[in-house]
Amino acid sequence: MNTPEQLKYSEEHEWAEVKENNVIRVGITDFAQGELGDIVFVELPKVGTIVKFGDPFGSVESVKTVSELYSPVTGKIVAINNQLTESPEKVNEAPYGSGWMVEIEMSSPSELDQLWSAEKYVATYGA
Repeated sequence: MNTPEQLKYSEEHEWAEVKENNVIRVGITDFAQGELGDIVFVELPKVGTIVKFGDPFGSVESVKTVSELYSPVTGKIVAINNQLTESPEKVNEAPYGSGWMVEIEMSSPSELDQLWSAEKYVATYGA
């Protein structure tokens, strides 16, 4: 499994990449997409939606199950990956690339300190 060192990880299998101006890009981990199997649908919030740390913000549906997506920080959705509407398989193909889901402008960047390092994520899940 691929677990990039520069990202932060949540216990619920989301990753967060710090961008500019207190914005993070969020998706699900390679481990999570592998466990879910073929992803057939992704439901994402609208731009402008306020999300809270640990609360659901959308869902992914695979051939096996439907799983909620949890926000790794509190903030406002400033971008969504519209490509996933037509091509949800991008989450399986490139979970850290074209399979990203949302970008969130953080209202409390210190919440990133509650997320895990790649080392802790791998140690916990063997991912």
